[in-house]
Amino acid sequence: MQTLYLDIFSGISGDMFIAALLDLGMETKALERELKRLKLDGYHLHVSRKQKSGIEGVKFDVHLEAECDGDHEHEHEHEHPHAQGDHGHGHTHPHAEHRNFTQIQELIAASTLSEWVKEKSVAVFQRVAIAEGKIHGLPPEKVHFHEVGAVDSIVDIVGTCIGLELLGKPRVLAGPVVEGTGFVRCAHGRMPLPAPATLEIFSARGITVAQCEEPHELVTPTGAALLAEFAESFAPMRDLIARKVGYGLGTRDNKTRPNVVRAVLADAAGEATGEHDWETDTIAVLETNLDDVSGEVLGYFVETTLAAGALDVFHTPIQMKKNRPGVLLTVLCRAEDADKFTVRLLRHTSAFGVRRSFTERRKLRREFVNVKTEFGEIPVKLGNLDGETVQAAPEFEVCRAKAVQAGVPLREVYEAALRGLPR
Repeated sequence: MQTLYLDIFSGISGDMFIAALLDLGMETKALERELKRLKLDGYHLHVSRKQKSGIEGVKFDVHLEAECDGDHEHEHEHEHPHAQGDHGHGHTHPHAEHRNFTQIQELIAASTLSEWVKEKSVAVFQRVAIAEGKIHGLPPEKVHFHEVGAVDSIVDIVGTCIGLELLGKPRVLAGPVVEGTGFVRCAHGRMPLPAPATLEIFSARGITVAQCEEPHELVTPTGAALLAEFAESFAPMRDLIARKVGYGLGTRDNKTRPNVVRAVLADAAGEATGEHDWETDTIAVLETNLDDVSGEVLGYFVETTLAAGALDVFHTPIQMKKNRPGVLLTVLCRAEDADKFTVRLLRHTSAFGVRRSFTERRKLRREFVNVKTEFGEIPVKLGNLDGETVQAAPEFEVCRAKAVQAGVPLREVYEAALRGLPR
């Protein structure tokens, strides 16, 4: 599985993300073909090779046909919801179409895009809608996106999801988030950087932000939402072997850094030789030591936390201060859910603190097959490594129901399911 590392030393926006994917090898014709599935008219794409601070890369623009009757090339760099005027990071279309989140969902749902692209595109828009709704006191479905709901920005968000799919859905990592300082002009007046929606999006995901001396907006709400949806972690490059590097160019000439996003298509060092085809991801490990919690509370916490979406929950006997017996309570969850389950540990146990770490996993590639047995059809989960099935696990609930129905030991149903697997 390839890794896409986004080096965001100069921030990121939707059009710069797409431009970097194009520079990595995504074909413009393939992007145009997929975007036609949206049934969205009134625009055409413009892809060119240019330089920014001596770095050559791709510049990506969406030209609205109503505004391109002459030779004018509009500024298409960092889009911004509710943006007005030329602050250097926003689409400045006075006639931009306004859509709310529900209308955008319907547009995407009615398309013939892949289910993955539909799901991810809506998820990105939802992150912006939740942030904007929180700022303006509106439910997400009522939020009007203005420029972010305009044709060009829909293309940016959906196009980025298409691009990731065309590149094989790589694992996405990113560098630390860097934002500029100063103010941005929006429909509601001058707003401090990070822009309110951008900060809300990062806050919801628990992403840290550092400001630099660049006196401009570097990360837009759309760029923030794309990062929050796709990036597993935000840290310097580590143990990656670059196979291809692409640069997506912005419009402005920054004062302190090249206005580009650098995208690195890479292999992890341990995978570069192609030895194994396992899957990888990053998860959060949350731990706390408890010496004053009852078995009833522990059991309830494990049950409800698993139901809330944790990957695993378990407790281990330990010896604590003053020779007291205690338990080490551990929650494994997706990296983006770390804050959610940290709060749960603090609220639902006697913990005064939670230790957090983020760790990489290696996982067998999984698939499900239905096996016909004398007890009926039983689904079996297979774990594959390097083209070979190394684990097989019949689904417990189905096996238990079949065993009860047939009046036989559970072990017999398991064995029947395993015997029925193709050799």
